[in-house]
Amino acid sequence: MDIFQIFTLLGALGMFLYGMNLMSSGLQKASGDKLRSFLSAMTSNPFKGVLTGLGITSIVQSSSATTVMVVSFVNAGLLSLGQAIGVIMGANIGTTVTAWLVSWLGFKADISILAVPLMVFGFLFSNSKKNQRQNIGELIVGFCLLFLGLSFMKESVPDLNSTPEVLEFVKTWSSYGFSSILIFLAFGTVLTLVLQSSSATMAITLIMLSMGWIPFNMACAMVLGENIGTTITANIAAAVGNTQAKRAAMSHTIFNVFGVIWALILFKPFLALVGKITEVIFGLPNPAEEGFTVSSPNSDSGVAALYGLSMLHTLFNAINTFILVWFIKYIEKLVVLIIKAPKNKENEVFRLKYISAGPVATPELATEQAFNEIIHFAQISKKGLGYAKAAIEEKNHDKFEELRNKLVKYEEISDRIEYEIAAFLNAVSAGDISEESSKRIKAMYKIIGELESLGDSGEAISRILSRRNIHKKTFDEDTINKINNIIVAVDNAYDVMIDNLIAAHKGTLTEISNAYNAEDRINNLRSNLRDAEIEDIEHNVKNYQTSVYYIDIINQLEQMGDFIINISQYLEIAFAQR
Repeated sequence: MDIFQIFTLLGALGMFLYGMNLMSSGLQKASGDKLRSFLSAMTSNPFKGVLTGLGITSIVQSSSATTVMVVSFVNAGLLSLGQAIGVIMGANIGTTVTAWLVSWLGFKADISILAVPLMVFGFLFSNSKKNQRQNIGELIVGFCLLFLGLSFMKESVPDLNSTPEVLEFVKTWSSYGFSSILIFLAFGTVLTLVLQSSSATMAITLIMLSMGWIPFNMACAMVLGENIGTTITANIAAAVGNTQAKRAAMSHTIFNVFGVIWALILFKPFLALVGKITEVIFGLPNPAEEGFTVSSPNSDSGVAALYGLSMLHTLFNAINTFILVWFIKYIEKLVVLIIKAPKNKENEVFRLKYISAGPVATPELATEQAFNEIIHFAQISKKGLGYAKAAIEEKNHDKFEELRNKLVKYEEISDRIEYEIAAFLNAVSAGDISEESSKRIKAMYKIIGELESLGDSGEAISRILSRRNIHKKTFDEDTINKINNIIVAVDNAYDVMIDNLIAAHKGTLTEISNAYNAEDRINNLRSNLRDAEIEDIEHNVKNYQTSVYYIDIINQLEQMGDFIINISQYLEIAFAQR
């Protein structure tokens, strides 16, 4: 095998992986909101969770993408740990679709013959002015590249019969009995870790098997190893997530490792079952029988080996799911026992929930994470208003300082959350996203800017109160009651804004008259209170300096109302259903 052949093989592998990513991206963008709606089907019912995970992975063609997304959702609190475990189980079954796709279209039918002609349609669709057709074009191009890459990989793999010394070397590694099974299991694990794609490793295993490099049982051992290697992606994603995210990733590892253990214990009978099912369903030779060899990739023995390996992949995950779906509660207890909650939970309350859990695996679906994080941001911002109200009412100096420090902290939190959401949106925008998602991301940038400004207003109120205290001025009960009236109006506007955010997220927002009504109430209150106070100053009823602090506070509260209405207006422009 010369250097050119090695680079051809690596290039073909790169084409295969790029094609898979392109096809996945095109599918996500073409399905758009339908895929997002499908995600909302995740429920506490374990079986629905399994079906959801299966469906999503079948669509995006990547169990790693699904598990990273699920870890993010657990990180956010959108999914409970128990729900996530069910979805991950389904994702493991869904990823077996790729193996069947490659076995049937890549080897049996060899669709690579049609891949180049299909590129014409991919090109034409990609150059269409309609966004949906462009997405379909991307899907077609990705599909073609995937199978062209597979075809080039098959062609660049040398025939070991022409190099007997290499053939003998491979046979030596296969002749250590159960130790050989463990060796190939480790090889499958490491290869998946390196490629970060169990689908790519599966394709390589299918090629090695069809070319006669390895016997059927060693290929099966590699597939088991791939199921361990693929769990690393979720664990990497969870490394920067919260405790629940780490537990979700650990449950994925436990699920696959448990499956590999029982499959190794029952290795021979399990392979015999796989071989028998392949023989009965497809009418092909039993690939698990003693002395079975692949004569050529296109022969009955070659097809039997490919279908048998795909069958093993499906049966392994289906049986594993069927066994463990009844024990989700126990798996949940086990991961809670393994990964302890941090003693100091204060830090975890204010960290990002949705988008701190790893890389942007699926840009189209990442907007879901960002939007949920924005809703979380709005809820945190509303808590800041509560602290501002308490600070206005507080007469004890030490308790006031404690509340003032909290308002300063909330302003810092707002700055940090805005920065991190913006950084995440930058990463999503750098990916290949649909026109609709691009429009929504622009609105999200504006929304997080307004939410950060709300944090600034809370901190500004704390500064006004500090100046009031330095000058030894106080608000009487009547003044505090007036301020509380406008705070109640701002609090109501917050509720309306959060309701509109949730409605926009669900796709049910149609108009924002509720937000305009809330804004009008704040403006009217501010105008009436300010005019009344100015009149009192003119008649020497109130202390001028105290009144200035009072007017400054109601002006800040009115400004908060402006930031709040701006958010609903951005939602109406980018998210409202017409």
